[in-house]
Amino acid sequence: MWIEELRWSGAAGWQSEAGPSRANADLVLYFGNRDALRCQTRYAELRSAYPAAKIVGCSAMQSIVGETMREDGIVAVALGFAGTTIAVAHARVGELSQSFSAGESIGKALAADDLAGVFVLADGLRANGSDLTAGLHEALGPGPLVVGGMVSDSWDYTEVLTGADFAARSGVVAAIGFYGNAIRFTHGRSSGWDAFGPRRSITRSAGNVVYELDGKPAFELYERYLAEDVSAGVPAMILFPLLVSPRDNPDRAIVRATISVDEQTGAMTFAGNVPEGWIARLMRGNIDRLILASAEAGRQASVDLKPGIASLALIVGCGGRQRLMGQRTEEELEAAGAELAAATKRIGFYSYGEIAPTSNSRLSDVHNQTMTITTLYEVED
Repeated sequence: MWIEELRWSGAAGWQSEAGPSRANADLVLYFGNRDALRCQTRYAELRSAYPAAKIVGCSAMQSIVGETMREDGIVAVALGFAGTTIAVAHARVGELSQSFSAGESIGKALAADDLAGVFVLADGLRANGSDLTAGLHEALGPGPLVVGGMVSDSWDYTEVLTGADFAARSGVVAAIGFYGNAIRFTHGRSSGWDAFGPRRSITRSAGNVVYELDGKPAFELYERYLAEDVSAGVPAMILFPLLVSPRDNPDRAIVRATISVDEQTGAMTFAGNVPEGWIARLMRGNIDRLILASAEAGRQASVDLKPGIASLALIVGCGGRQRLMGQRTEEELEAAGAELAAATKRIGFYSYGEIAPTSNSRLSDVHNQTMTITTLYEVED
């Protein structure tokens, strides 16, 4: 496998750290500023440089390359495989209710006996990540690793863009399937948020909306925190996510971030499904522990990776972490990078939700306030 790293800026255009573009690339993966991607010229330029490649990417509040973040411009990698084939599938989503069918449709398009893994980029405003991954697994089963993220914008929640062999547009779920015995994946996931307070029963919910906790309006749990002053401009809904888990399987805990609150009804909407009957606890963040968690994700993602082998780390972190950590965000990228092999290229984005397996399961869901890292490389087939 070979990797070429690319960056685009309005001032300098496209620049490569690996010399001239290689026309025989199999895959180009990009993340960038929404306004930079809205112009179809950037996609046309990539298509011209890599005529045979599958080209997939999305908008991001912050793109990640190496140990740095970029709010403007575009970052990308071109990949050439020795023993791996790939396929790209996409579906359109106009509303949340179409998420399961979109996932199922993509899963059916990618399904094959030698499918090793799937990387998904889903519209973070129009798709429900929990239902989407459920649809994928309905078609694929628990075998292939399913990872990715919910596409983001600059915190204005107006429009996110995703492309799958076409210029990025809104309302798209894109997925890349990796096939064969040569491709390998190692995956890491960690949050670092601390649970506190009593465990509460989710007594009434529907999808990603929680109406009651312990038989009382859900908002009552948050009211005293949401009424307090925000910390350094960070809303309390970001400062206090919710940890949810099945009553009989606490190890399958998932972090859920609050999207909105209806103060009249007491209902709270989260960035992922919160099943009725599950247990919930409040969480709060400590920046140093968040950074340590990113290092742990990097350590997990580097297991079995031999030094010197060409490898790519796909980093998908939560925008809520970035908003809380502010200028210290790059410290978590540095901590994660320190655990990865020196030869590993790193690219990714801060998202509206991270798609990754839950606990030790091969079944994925959408997570929030979490750092996820997936390293891919090839071995001799």
